[in-house]
Amino acid sequence: MKIDYFTMPGNVSIRYGIWDCGAETKKGSIILLGGRKEFMEKYAETIEELRQRQFDVYSMDWRGQGLSTRLLANRHKGYINNYSEYLEDLNYFVNSIVRLVAVPPLIILAHSMGGHVALRFMHDFPEATDKAVLTSPMIDILVPPFPKWLIKLLVCFASKIGCSSAYSAGSKDYPAQNLKFEGNILTSDPVRFMDEHRAIAESPELALGGVTYGWLAATFKSIDILSGAEYAGKIKTPVSIISAGKDRIVSEAAQRAICSVMEKGSFVSIPDSFHEILKERDAVRKTFWKEFDKFAV
Repeated sequence: MKIDYFTMPGNVSIRYGIWDCGAETKKGSIILLGGRKEFMEKYAETIEELRQRQFDVYSMDWRGQGLSTRLLANRHKGYINNYSEYLEDLNYFVNSIVRLVAVPPLIILAHSMGGHVALRFMHDFPEATDKAVLTSPMIDILVPPFPKWLIKLLVCFASKIGCSSAYSAGSKDYPAQNLKFEGNILTSDPVRFMDEHRAIAESPELALGGVTYGWLAATFKSIDILSGAEYAGKIKTPVSIISAGKDRIVSEAAQRAICSVMEKGSFVSIPDSFHEILKERDAVRKTFWKEFDKFAV
């Protein structure tokens, strides 16, 4: 394992990791991209499973989270200026670090927001990677109980009056106390639910809280780009979308829709899974790995 950093304009430091599988004959290389709030330590189990499959693994913490540079004075606030910054970081990582040493084929495995950024990356840089497996990709977000037009109007208003760095309604710092598995909408596995929180207990600087109006504004803007009339049709990379049937965070219908537009898209839904497929119960993960192995190997 190697952990290091690269620096982007504005003195933004991005943490990344490389895990060699140690096999004499390797099946390829995985670029593992987490979702919002996440960090590399959360995926230790997945990284080991990929290594056992004879894949080298490359991963990074998005700017504004993990141990990459936080963008606001309150490091708990989820913020981004524009998704183009995520894309620039990923492009540098893939083309200036990963592709220099990686064994082909180069396969993206990305979750939620990471899947969103991966799709935009494959649109902009079609030759950079060979395949992608996306779990619960954030094609669109669910914002009940309010209509989305109202949320977008509120976000736009907040941004215009200079509140981009303020927490959105209901958001707050990471709650170090009173973490409850019951009622969570991420996973039905109580042990894997705690993986993230155990890592934060060991390294509190990994913690990230809720989103700001600025993050929401940038996200809605990027969702509009991704859902443009001809955008997804220009993605030529083979993509497997693996959806969570019980997802209450991102839209499964939007995942189906974009998959039908992509030239080489395939779609699978795991009915009993909550949003975090890779942190789910063994039965759900067994289905995921079956689909991954069929598509990636």
